[in-house]
Amino acid sequence: MYQRGLKDIVAVHTSIASVEGDIGELRYRGVKVDKLVPNLSFEELANFLWTGNQINSYNSLNESRELPDYIKSVIDSLPKEIALMDAMRTAISSYAHKDFKEKQIEEQAVILTTALPIIIARHYRNQHNLPIIEADPYLSHTANYLWMLNGEVPSDAQVEALETYLKLTMEHGLNASTFAARVTISTESDLTAAVTSALGTMKGPLHGGAPSGVIDLLNEFKDPSTIRSVVEKKITNGDRIMGFGHRVYKTEDPRSVLLREKCLSLQGKDSWLDLATIAEKEIINLLAEHKPGRKLYTNVEYYAAAIMRSINMPAELFTPTFSVARMVGWTAHSIEQLEDNTIFRPQSIYVGEIKDKSRI
Repeated sequence: MYQRGLKDIVAVHTSIASVEGDIGELRYRGVKVDKLVPNLSFEELANFLWTGNQINSYNSLNESRELPDYIKSVIDSLPKEIALMDAMRTAISSYAHKDFKEKQIEEQAVILTTALPIIIARHYRNQHNLPIIEADPYLSHTANYLWMLNGEVPSDAQVEALETYLKLTMEHGLNASTFAARVTISTESDLTAAVTSALGTMKGPLHGGAPSGVIDLLNEFKDPSTIRSVVEKKITNGDRIMGFGHRVYKTEDPRSVLLREKCLSLQGKDSWLDLATIAEKEIINLLAEHKPGRKLYTNVEYYAAAIMRSINMPAELFTPTFSVARMVGWTAHSIEQLEDNTIFRPQSIYVGEIKDKSRI
C-alpha cells in the first residue's frame, strides 16, 4: 500500500498522548489537557509525560542549569550569523559525551530539557553582543528562560502566558519532528542523536515555522475599530486569514481554547492580549458570514503569536521557544520507543525508468 507522506498510516502504539481532531481533544497519558495544564507546573507536567507520575521524582528542572564548560565553549565559538536552530542542534549534539551517555536515559532527558533554553539564551545574547546572563536556580523553568534572554525578572502575567503555551505544546502525537526522533533512536542510536534529528526537522517552515503571519495580521489592526475592514478586505482578496484552520482539528483546537482562557484571565494586564481576544471573536464571526460551512476555528498559532508578541519576543525566537516545549515530547517518545523497539523500515516503490531490461 502506498500513502504519500505516510498520511493516516499508523506506525506507532503510544501511551504518551492522543490527538482526536474530529472532536477537538488532546490528552496527555489519557488525561485531557484542560485538566492538567491549569494544575501542574511545566516541571510537573514534563515529569508526567516522561513517567506517568504527577509527582516530580526528578525534582525540578533547576538543579542542572549549569552548562558544561565545553558546551559553553562550543556555543561561544559559533559565528553570530549561525541561526538559533542550527546553534541549538550543534550544542545538543555536543552532549554526546561518554559521561553523559553513561547516565540513565530518563536523566539525560531532564538534562537536555533543562539545557535547551540556556543554549538558546546564550547564543541569542552572543548574536546581539549582549553580556551572558547566568541561570537563576530560584526561578521556574519558564521564568528563568525569560530572565536569561532579557536580563529582567519577568512579570507574573508574562510567565503565566508563556508557560501555558509551553505546557500545551510539549506533545502532539506523531508529528514530523517526533517521528524523526523515534526513527533515529529506533536504530539504537542515542538520545542526543534523536533530539538533533528532531531539531533539524522542527527547523523546517512546514513544521515549526514561526507564526509571524499572525503577528503581521494583528499589527494591521492597531486597534479594535479597524478589525472588520482589514479582515473583510483580506477575504475579498482571497488572502488566508493567518491563525485560523488546522490540518488535524476539525473543531476548536483544545490548545487554543486554553490559551484564550489564559489571555482572558490576564485581561487588562496586557493591551496586546486584549486586542487578540477581541479580534478573534470578530474574525470568527466574519469567517462564518463569508465562508459558511467551512468551520474555520482558531488554531494554536493565533494565541501563540499573541503571547509571544505580548512578552516582546522577537520572531527569531518563536521556533526555538516551541522547541523548548517540544523537547519534552521528543525525549518521552524516545524513551518509549526503546521500551519495545523495532527499527522503522518502510518500503519505497521505484518509479524511474528501467534502462536495462535484459534479465540477469
